Amino acid sequence: MPIRKKEWNDYLNWAIRAFRLTHAKVKTETQIHTHMCYSEFSDIIKEIESMDIDVISIEAARSDFSILDLFKEINFKPEVGPGIYDIHSPRVPSQKELEELIEIMIKKLDINKLWINPDCGLKTRENEEAKLSLINMVNAAKAIRMRVKSTLNN
Repeated sequence: MPIRKKEWNDYLNWAIRAFRLTHAKVKTETQIHTHMCYSEFSDIIKEIESMDIDVISIEAARSDFSILDLFKEINFKPEVGPGIYDIHSPRVPSQKELEELIEIMIKKLDINKLWINPDCGLKTRENEEAKLSLINMVNAAKAIRMRVKSTLNN
């Protein structure tokens, strides 16, 4: 984004047109994803929604998922994959911790529009750290799905 706010509108119009052009000819069943780091974009949330995306994945763990409140408030149409854990930390989050974080997300977003993924990239992590964290994340997502399914069946 340009530093000068007066330049934002021209920049956003150009960027959104360019993004939409990149997926203009894909099949209708192709799911369009985008990823945005540094999730401080409350000023441009409507413009993001106009990108014609199906899913946005965002960095959210270090901000306590506060961006999710905005998505809920405006009834954001695309599905959302908030980063569940901070990939900049070498600490491997436990499955239980990740389940608790997913529960927080479910309170803020429609579970049917929620994707579970790590924050931005894993390039700062060693392979073993990344693997253990991802295993815990997948197991946490599976455990929550089982709990939700069990609740719906009762």
